[in-house]
Amino acid sequence: MTKENIHNDPYKLAGVDIEAGNDLVHKIKADVKSTSNSSVLGSIGGFAGMYKLPIGIENPVLVACTDGVGTKVALAQEYNKLDNIGQDLVAMCVNDLITSGAVPLFFLDYFASSKLKINDTALVIKSIASACKASDCALLGGETAEMPDHYIGNNFDLAGFSVGCVEEKMIIDGSSIENGDVIIGVESSGPHSNGYSLIRKILNESNLTDIKKSELAEDLLVPTNLYTSLTKKILDEFNIKGMAHITGGGITENIPRIVPDDLQVEIYKDEWDLPRIFNWIKDTGNINITDMYKIFNCGIGYVFIVSKDESNKLRYAISNEGFNSYLIGGISKKTNKEDLIYI
Repeated sequence: MTKENIHNDPYKLAGVDIEAGNDLVHKIKADVKSTSNSSVLGSIGGFAGMYKLPIGIENPVLVACTDGVGTKVALAQEYNKLDNIGQDLVAMCVNDLITSGAVPLFFLDYFASSKLKINDTALVIKSIASACKASDCALLGGETAEMPDHYIGNNFDLAGFSVGCVEEKMIIDGSSIENGDVIIGVESSGPHSNGYSLIRKILNESNLTDIKKSELAEDLLVPTNLYTSLTKKILDEFNIKGMAHITGGGITENIPRIVPDDLQVEIYKDEWDLPRIFNWIKDTGNINITDMYKIFNCGIGYVFIVSKDESNKLRYAISNEGFNSYLIGGISKKTNKEDLIYI
């Protein structure tokens, strides 16, 4: 395209740069290709991704999840730290998916911005690809969209879609959970990707210096833990009755979702210490502990429910995979209308 034609390009005059999109595809090809495996058919650039189902599963059931990163994106942009936000996106999807006992097969992303900044976008997608590799799933495809006047300034948003597979008889749905089982919580890396509208408000309204805010932002932008390899290892060795990914709604809402209606969740509040970053959120934001448990993961990112007899061995196995764990609660007969009580 000549210089004269560039200035007369009606789409570019409207704020959309097709050439930038093509440049991005070339820039991310190697990262995307690095996630491929023998089940991936075709290559990046087609209209759709194709994936062969794994061989050897008698009755395969597909499991699908979608999610985003929320306003953690805004914090990452504000402090110019985009190198881990792609892991947040992948983790929010695949950590949900594995609670059913499924393994992730492939992932797709959607990146929408006011104006496509090639280097920033490539950095995010590189992080997505890295997290896909760590989760043993292929980055099968994605979409980038420039929408000037819809997203303001340099703002952008991320969404992701993951698909996995589980043998039908191996599905974990919580139906085998019974009175007397225990709840093992696995550490989070921080707030993960939930509660950031509130976190950003607290940070912006605090009396901290810009340097201190920047230091805190480093802690707040630690990426969401990926629990995929841990869960795969645990499922190979233990009879796991239920699993929960602690996201929006915190501990209070997420664990009861997998427990039968005639049972209730008991959480032992004193069995783990509230991590430093959550204490800062609680104290600076003047948030009571009950609301903290309703909003944030409070240091517990993932939960396994097992029989009491297996709990010690399970915790040992979790530690061998590099995670801290805690006996955070138990399952009992429901004595009132509450699905969860703190004791």
